[in-house]
Amino acid sequence: MVTEKSIYAPRRPPQMQMHRVRGLNYRVLRWGPPSDSPIVLLHGFYDTADTYQFLVDALPDDWSFVAPDWRGFGHSDSTGSSYWFPDYLADLDQLLEVLSPTQPARVVGHSMGANVAELYGGVRPARLRWIVSLEGFGLPRTQVEQAPERIAQWLDQLRAAPGTRRYESIAQLATILRLRNSRLSTDRAMFIANAWSRPAVNGAGIELRADPAHRQVNPVLYRRDEAAACWQRITVPVLFLLGAGSEFWPRLGDDGTEPELRRNFCDVEIETLADVGHMMHHERPEAVAEHMMRFLERRRL
Repeated sequence: MVTEKSIYAPRRPPQMQMHRVRGLNYRVLRWGPPSDSPIVLLHGFYDTADTYQFLVDALPDDWSFVAPDWRGFGHSDSTGSSYWFPDYLADLDQLLEVLSPTQPARVVGHSMGANVAELYGGVRPARLRWIVSLEGFGLPRTQVEQAPERIAQWLDQLRAAPGTRRYESIAQLATILRLRNSRLSTDRAMFIANAWSRPAVNGAGIELRADPAHRQVNPVLYRRDEAAACWQRITVPVLFLLGAGSEFWPRLGDDGTEPELRRNFCDVEIETLADVGHMMHHERPEAVAEHMMRFLERRRL
């Protein structure tokens, strides 16, 4: 039974900062001692910076971390309109001028955040020092024939914008999270539900801290070959962590295989974690931390 009392207690709580990024207020969380080159943690779709707390708590106390909420997620400003993937790269480009101004950035990314980091690593190869990718393997290929239907679907969604998702309580949301992911512990589910939600603006209950416009389809088809062209320009070491129980990377077919990943990343290590799914940093952050530390030690980074 999930209750309000069963919530994860952070071992070292973060400090919060706000930064102006390309016309939007961006919230950034910081852990550890002051540093002009902290490890930058980039969250995935519908997640927030807060839930990197589990991974931070599993890593050494003298390490420094920063984690932004992407635009339209968590406590960062929403755009009030559609979201375009290149904007995340532009946001990261400006954020790094503040978060790691004098040195190449060390980056950990999950899912969408890892995809942003990998594209950015190919576009600005000198700006990063290393990348740890938690299932940031891109999206399934699309076909040009899908374009008319995709654009029509987007136009239809603009006419009937999706509403904000509401729940009775944090405990109810945490229960739903655990039903969707049986590997998630009760205390972490409560922590995530709290981080992802806020009191409903109108009426009782809570609602998600995510702009519902994120749920609109993208009218621009995903071009995997263009993403791969960026990946192939990455010059820094990359650690790819895959979840043995993930439902995402198998959907890629041949594009999700180890040989294909090695073909697109010139300096990559690939490891599969047992007993975890796509949300590995929520489920077994200690295992993620262990693989990450071994990688950095091997590479003397």
